[in-house]
Amino acid sequence: MAEHNFEAVLEDVIEWRRHFHQFPELSYEEVNTSQFVYDTLTSFGNIEVTRPTKTSVMGRLVGSEAGQVLAMRADMDALPIHEETELPYASKNPGVMHACGHDAHTAMLLGAAKLLSQKQLTGEVRFIFQHAEELFPGGAKEMVEAGVMEGVDKVIGLHVFSMIPEGKIAIAYGPFTANSDVFDIEIIGKGGHSSEPHETIDPIAIGAQVVSNIQQIVARNINPADKVVVSITEFHGGTAKNIIPDTIKIGGGVRSFNQEVREEVSQRIGQIVKGITEAHNATYVYDYVFGYGSVNNNHQVTAEIEELITEELGSDYILETPPMMGGEDFSAFSNEVPGCFIGIGAAFTQEHEKDRNFPHHHPKFSIDEKSLENGLRILAKAPFKLL
Repeated sequence: MAEHNFEAVLEDVIEWRRHFHQFPELSYEEVNTSQFVYDTLTSFGNIEVTRPTKTSVMGRLVGSEAGQVLAMRADMDALPIHEETELPYASKNPGVMHACGHDAHTAMLLGAAKLLSQKQLTGEVRFIFQHAEELFPGGAKEMVEAGVMEGVDKVIGLHVFSMIPEGKIAIAYGPFTANSDVFDIEIIGKGGHSSEPHETIDPIAIGAQVVSNIQQIVARNINPADKVVVSITEFHGGTAKNIIPDTIKIGGGVRSFNQEVREEVSQRIGQIVKGITEAHNATYVYDYVFGYGSVNNNHQVTAEIEELITEELGSDYILETPPMMGGEDFSAFSNEVPGCFIGIGAAFTQEHEKDRNFPHHHPKFSIDEKSLENGLRILAKAPFKLL
């Protein structure tokens, strides 16, 4: 791969990323983004471009000789956040922002496609530009159902991370991200005046006990060796200081890595809600949604990617990392075939820029664009290593 060609493509990647950043679109609404990707992929030549779903894109680059098939995935959707970075290429769509780096993912995969479109390959590379990673049930599941993984032997994906320094690549063997589930509870009591609580069935008092007891699941029901997080994030009820309401609503999320533990948490929440509400003559509605599954990196594919990073960037780039509690629907792809998901360090490391580091989904989220080169190099060289 000629270096001057690589440098020219890197300029394109930065330009594309900034374009996507200026014109972000929400999950399932990536109309202009996907059209830009479709048109750009088509312009490279040698790539068969299709639309698996309304706002997703897939490119197929078939080599001159038969061989294995490698899929490489990037997500394209943005978040309902109003940007506060004051960058010259900040979002022009009020209330919508690329606050998780999907603009970078899409740009890097486009860059890899441009480079690879002019190369001789054995086998096939599929460039998967996925819609709706941020909104359950997620675009990955829809794309798998549309057949994008048929005939695929391996799949890889990456994600920029603002909490990992630029110049580091996060690698994990086995679990990389967690199972990501949510639940809703409605407690139905009997409202009345606050001066006559004995005439009511107080859903707020009952809900408080439910919340307190749910916290005991991790503390007392789950093996401490199992990584589990149960968080209550919503508690809604009441309209006035002197009225006990009829109902309240509780919501939250669960992160785990073990499927049996995942199911146990769901059952225990249900048992707690049932027991406490029945004890106080109330009723309830309980809904638990099993969301994105854990991304589990295949050992062989991960070893090949680690070797590639070492060869292309250097061993000092490798950062072995424990499983992250975040969720990712890349698991829909890697559950089909052996896969590897890596983290591209994108935090600013210069002292005068460190105040630009903010967490993902923050209105001031930003990345060091030097990280784009690292991701591009990995994606562009992966087919030669994995096929």
